[in-house]
Amino acid sequence: MSLATPELDVTIKPHSSLRSVTIQLNRGGVPVEPELFVPMTRALGLSAQLKSGNYAFKAGVTPYEVLQKMITRGDVNEYVATVIEGWTLQKMRAELDGNPALTHDTAGMSDVDLLKAIGATTEADKISAEGPFFPDTYLFDKGTSDLAVYKRAYRIMQQRLNEAWANRVPNPPYKTPYDALIMASIVEKETGRAQDRPLVAAVFANRLRRIGMPLQTDPSVIYGLGSAYGGHLKKRPPPDGHSVQSYTRMGLPLTPIALPGVAAQRHAQSRRQQRAVFRVARRRQQHFSDNLGNHNKAVDKYIRGQ
Repeated sequence: MSLATPELDVTIKPHSSLRSVTIQLNRGGVPVEPELFVPMTRALGLSAQLKSGNYAFKAGVTPYEVLQKMITRGDVNEYVATVIEGWTLQKMRAELDGNPALTHDTAGMSDVDLLKAIGATTEADKISAEGPFFPDTYLFDKGTSDLAVYKRAYRIMQQRLNEAWANRVPNPPYKTPYDALIMASIVEKETGRAQDRPLVAAVFANRLRRIGMPLQTDPSVIYGLGSAYGGHLKKRPPPDGHSVQSYTRMGLPLTPIALPGVAAQRHAQSRRQQRAVFRVARRRQQHFSDNLGNHNKAVDKYIRGQ
């Protein structure tokens, strides 16, 4: 069995059915075939013995070795920390800091020190700690160091990001996987509806390709304001030179603005056949336009009610 990377981290959630286990393994990058894994597990009478938890699988592992690992890891106390797609690192740190089952070895660390402590070697450690942690549900034993959770979240994000980058469309408007991570964070924050993500991603990719057009994404400006944001962007915009000011500076923000999930990463690196560069969103309505005239009409209709 060949894995996408030399080592993969996979979380099997509690109370998962046998078929659900195979789905989670495949989503994690371990390509077990349900037609083989399910009957083999049942034939061996081991269906009820599969244990939830976090697993690391190395390249070359066989389906039988996967099965053996999942039934012999021993009884564990399953404590959980959940990191939600679209959270910032600040929110993730607050969530883990407040988890009483973890040992808080990162207490007092700056974000940069945290990256150094987990051995991060991406562009992010030179610019910002925002972005390179994967939002997911993490299981652990009581007393586990919070550094172990950060390390897993970092490794998984690198795996997912590299997988998306390996399958990117030709000539994307980004130079590096880190650029794609920045875009994915914007897509994540711009919409919570799965069906809108590919269209939103296409709009911002088209803006990057269009000479002289800034991204103009509100979530990046809100992120830049931080605690100073009071619900009204126009009343207190961040300085023009701010690293995530997307109205007055061209190109991508210098850092991600959130922790993006798999779907946002995939759509950020795919291509949809549409030329839209404008978008109007109001409640659950979306309208996309490829020229300013049509965009202004959509604003009149959806925003001004004219």
